[in-house]
Amino acid sequence: MADASTPRSSAADAPRSSQTETPEPSGPVLIRTRRTALLGAMFLMATSAVGPGFITQTATFTYQLGAAFGFAILISVLVDIAVQLNVWRVLGVSGLYAQTLGNRILPGLGWALAALIFFGGVVFNIGNIAGAGLGLNAMTGMDARIGGGLSVIFALLIFLSKKAGVALDRIVVACGAVLILLMIFMAATTAPPLGEALRQTFVPDQVEFLVITTLIGGTVGGYITYAGAHRLIASGNTGVENVKAISQTSILGIVVATVIRFLLFLAVLGVVSTGVVLAEDNVAADAFSVALGEIGLRVFGAVFWVAAITSVLGCTYTTVSFLTTKNTTARTKNWYFLGFLVLTTGVFLMLGQAPQTLLIMAGAFNGTVLPLGFAVILYAAWRRRDLLQGYKYPKWLLILGVLVWLLTIYMGYNSLGGLASLWTEG
Repeated sequence: MADASTPRSSAADAPRSSQTETPEPSGPVLIRTRRTALLGAMFLMATSAVGPGFITQTATFTYQLGAAFGFAILISVLVDIAVQLNVWRVLGVSGLYAQTLGNRILPGLGWALAALIFFGGVVFNIGNIAGAGLGLNAMTGMDARIGGGLSVIFALLIFLSKKAGVALDRIVVACGAVLILLMIFMAATTAPPLGEALRQTFVPDQVEFLVITTLIGGTVGGYITYAGAHRLIASGNTGVENVKAISQTSILGIVVATVIRFLLFLAVLGVVSTGVVLAEDNVAADAFSVALGEIGLRVFGAVFWVAAITSVLGCTYTTVSFLTTKNTTARTKNWYFLGFLVLTTGVFLMLGQAPQTLLIMAGAFNGTVLPLGFAVILYAAWRRRDLLQGYKYPKWLLILGVLVWLLTIYMGYNSLGGLASLWTEG
């Protein structure tokens, strides 16, 4: 496996303070460790996508489009699956981070991609920290700035712990389960019009390109594209022998994110279908309050904080992975984690908040960046078999990837006007 010549290279890729005393797992312990790593990679991708921007986008667009928003979700899911199948397979088989793969194809290309990912990661993490602060504010009444700061400290403690990789995997799995349960409770409470939602998911009354691009950017664009795959590489579950597990895990990650989005869509739709007028500057919180009364605000706070803290973890982990290589020491990575969190927290504290428009805009921006990074993946699959350990890449998957890549270019172009409009309005 390229870039992994020693048995300790995978372990070194997890952000740990100490890595020298843990014995290699074997037997049942090895199986459990591998399962935890795969689940962690899957949920890291899913929960990175399900952040405060995700909740804001879903609630806002459901309020604007009603049941027709189901079609946008459907298209975004199909694109997400095609993208993630290719990204996970190419990176997983090669054992190379995306920026390393890009540099192997064309020197400097990988670092150009890393610069774009870093910019998007900073914007998203400001929103994630703001979301964590707003979540704690809704739950407890705590000042949002203090809540955001405490949430960052919590994230930093995880990254600096001796078993950071295992802790990260377990926390994102637990948080993903909590989000699903809360969304099921909310959707069941609001009793949405399921028949109308199903019909318009396949035959919508209206189609909005910016909405679809924003959803794709928010669930598979920017750093989110690589969150699960980079975590998979760090865990060592790479190579041709792991192709089946890599593919299954990537699909399940998209399914988890999709289930949460559809449940949130149905929950808000149940409120919207009653004809109630929601506060346009915070649709999600108002929807929860209308549906559940006073406790609804607390539930919203819990959902928002869990979604935000997992996205802080995913964004920080993945963005830093674009600034490092598999040979970077754990100590250096810890400094990078600290620096990235300090930078984004500092900007958040200066702004005081992350406006709803900024969160939606970040998703749309990532949707326009997606074609570049995906082009690197497809080129490696098409022309650089040497980087894939001689693996014969499935033609059907490559063709599907190219078709989706062309679609992302078209949607990215169509979203540029919408991005300018959002900036003017914001």
